[in-house]
Amino acid sequence: MRIVIQRVTEASVTIEGKVKSEIKKGLLVLLGIEDADTQEDIAWLCRKIVGLRIFNDAEGVMNLSIKDVDGDAIVVSQFTLHASTKKGNRPSYLKAAKPEVSIPLYEAFVNQLENELGKKVGTGEFGADMKVSLLNDGPVTIIIDSKNRI
Repeated sequence: MRIVIQRVTEASVTIEGKVKSEIKKGLLVLLGIEDADTQEDIAWLCRKIVGLRIFNDAEGVMNLSIKDVDGDAIVVSQFTLHASTKKGNRPSYLKAAKPEVSIPLYEAFVNQLENELGKKVGTGEFGADMKVSLLNDGPVTIIIDSKNRI
C-alpha cells in the first residue's frame, strides 16, 4: 500500500456536484492498493498515520499527532499512486489492484483507521469521478509505502 498524507486546514470530496465528505483540521489520505497488500499493511499504515507527529505544538514545532489535535481524516482511494512511468509516456497501472481485491482492502483500511482514531473517517466513493479539494497546511505532504517498512 502506498499513501500520500496531506496535513490540511480543510478538505472535501465532491461527487456529481454533491459533497460526500468534508473536514476542517486534519489529514487527507490518498490510498493506493496493490495485489500484494494484506491486513498487516493496513494495520501498520493506520498506526503510522495516527502516530505521525506532524501538527504544530504551541511553539510551532511539528510535535503533535492527529489524535493530539483532535483532527479529522478523509481517505480517498487512488489507484494512480501505483503508476509505472518507466516506459513511454503513458503510465501503466499493472501494479494497482483490481476492484475485487482493492474494494475490501479499502473498506478494511477505513475501518481500521476509524478504530485507531476513535471517530468516523470521511471517504470518497470507490471508482467514482471525484473532485478532491484541500487547503494544504504548511504545506505538509508525506508519502509512505508499506513495502518499505522493513
